[in-house]
Amino acid sequence: MAFLKFNKSELVNLSYSLKREILAANKTGAYCNTSILTCNTRRYHGLLAVTLDRFGGDKFLLLSALDESLIVNGKQFNLGIHCYGEVYEPRGHKYVVDFAGDSVPQITYKVGDIVFRKSILLVPDQDQVLVKFELLAAPAKATLQLRPFLAFRNIHALTQQNADARTTFEAVANGVSFRMYPNFPDLNLQVSDAKAAFVSAPYWYNGITYSDEYRRGFDCKEDLFVPGWFELTLAPGASVVFSASMKEEAPAGLKRKFNDRLRLMPPVTDGRDQLVRCADTLVCNHNYRKKINAGFSWMYTGLLRETLQSLAGLTLYAKGDAAEFEEILDNIVADEQERLFCRTTQVEAPLFMACTLQAYLDFGADPARIWKKYGVVIRGIIESYVPGERKEVALQPNGLLWAQMDGVALSWMNAYIGGRAVTERAGFQVETNALWYNAICFALEMERQYGAGTGDFVTRWSRVRDLIRDNYQKLFWNDSIGCLCDYVDNEGQHLEIRPNQLYAVWVKYAPVEDEIVPKVVRVVDKELLTARGIRTLSPRDARYKGVYDGSQHERDLAYHNGSTRPFLLEPYVDVCLRVKGESFLGKARALVDGFYEDLGKHGVGAFSELYDGDPPQEPHGAISSALSTAALLAIEYKLNLKR
Repeated sequence: MAFLKFNKSELVNLSYSLKREILAANKTGAYCNTSILTCNTRRYHGLLAVTLDRFGGDKFLLLSALDESLIVNGKQFNLGIHCYGEVYEPRGHKYVVDFAGDSVPQITYKVGDIVFRKSILLVPDQDQVLVKFELLAAPAKATLQLRPFLAFRNIHALTQQNADARTTFEAVANGVSFRMYPNFPDLNLQVSDAKAAFVSAPYWYNGITYSDEYRRGFDCKEDLFVPGWFELTLAPGASVVFSASMKEEAPAGLKRKFNDRLRLMPPVTDGRDQLVRCADTLVCNHNYRKKINAGFSWMYTGLLRETLQSLAGLTLYAKGDAAEFEEILDNIVADEQERLFCRTTQVEAPLFMACTLQAYLDFGADPARIWKKYGVVIRGIIESYVPGERKEVALQPNGLLWAQMDGVALSWMNAYIGGRAVTERAGFQVETNALWYNAICFALEMERQYGAGTGDFVTRWSRVRDLIRDNYQKLFWNDSIGCLCDYVDNEGQHLEIRPNQLYAVWVKYAPVEDEIVPKVVRVVDKELLTARGIRTLSPRDARYKGVYDGSQHERDLAYHNGSTRPFLLEPYVDVCLRVKGESFLGKARALVDGFYEDLGKHGVGAFSELYDGDPPQEPHGAISSALSTAALLAIEYKLNLKR
């Protein structure tokens, strides 16, 4: 029985099925993302989006959709589906009877005695999507027509009918090749059947509407170019494979290629298998250079904070791959010199380097070798926070870091509305300074054991460490709320209950006394914990927004003011296992299992970026998040160690 499956009643209900997305991504940086009906509801949706170095490494959507029509005994049945304003046409979803998504998405249609199935496979190591069509049963031979919808635009943009588009094509084996605009690559459209014909009938389909973009208040309509259709005959029991690729294929090998690649895919039998598979899709190897994609479909690859926080989970805990861990870490160090050592609007991000290396050492890495290789990076990061080095953040006489740049949100809570930061948090930030203390303590310990021992670095930064230890708890602790305040500025403590204080009790070198730890956990349990992550703000706060939905303005208000983050469960579970011991194992297991129950929601088989703060905690944001996936892998790994 399929692990990821939907039935006919669910599939024909558009309000249900259009909210559920399929996603495939590969190592080249390409992806395929659409709804389970293959009706696109976002501008990011399409059958083939690729990374193009010639345009700065951004992603571009080449093939938006592929509509199928079956003609049997003179009757034509259109299986595609598009939205035009409030009208869906054609309405192919009414023929859908089954969806299974364990290896690749498979959609089964039934029209009277006709049973037809399509399977979508993104080739793992190539900018190519293969779609296999099978006529499982029919009273007679069927004519199959395939209409490609071409976009040729940035995934963040929309396109309109225009005179600049090159609508002519070149003939290739069993197909045609298009390049709609200068400097774009060729898109080769081919079928495995040598008897298939391409019927040229160029036409712009205007006003295709993306319902999710409309609901969010964004531009939501575009025009797509359909150059004509492929036409071929299928006998009952026969199949054909369609290919869209940036290079011309040998059509005779398309069926074999589809079957071979499908056979190589590891089986998925439970949530843990799916978690590991998702981790693999989030590691990109574009141009043989491995990086982490922060999330699909619209997040970027190679972001500093997201990479450092998710690296151990996606590599070490997913598959025990230390070589991949170091390769990605080396690449992020090489690529992010400015953010690591000069300036960044997420002032805490460079300090996660210490946490990342600590996780690697706990996993079994040789400390002497690691410090010899990365010690210069950690020391350089620490030195970059001294006064005069960074404009956005600097070391103060009390040993702590003050972050301030007017109008700029200098932390991971960086949503903006109309150019104004929703949560600016200028001043001493609770998590930044916890990570600061941890980084210094880590560097001093490693330097004493594996570095210069008692040199100038150790002498200078030991004094700063002592200052932090003396001042951190005094500055951030507040008796009236029974926990750590979120940040401190010239007006004093800001007492909103947020999850950032978790880092103060999670880091290996905590800047608070042991007695503080259970008090912080108690408040998090009471105010912030949900079944799907940790809230970004307590519901008792007047600014709390418990549902992440509506316009961009409404969603940005909720983004860090109530919506939950699954990735915050990693520090929470770590601390609770330390404080509560084995009595917490059942709760930790239940928290992880809850996400497996949601694999049929939002991104089918993927782990979402965030959830509503209010019950029933529906998923939102990026359908596949590196931070969420990595955190769940980390918790799974640590629970296995407790067995």
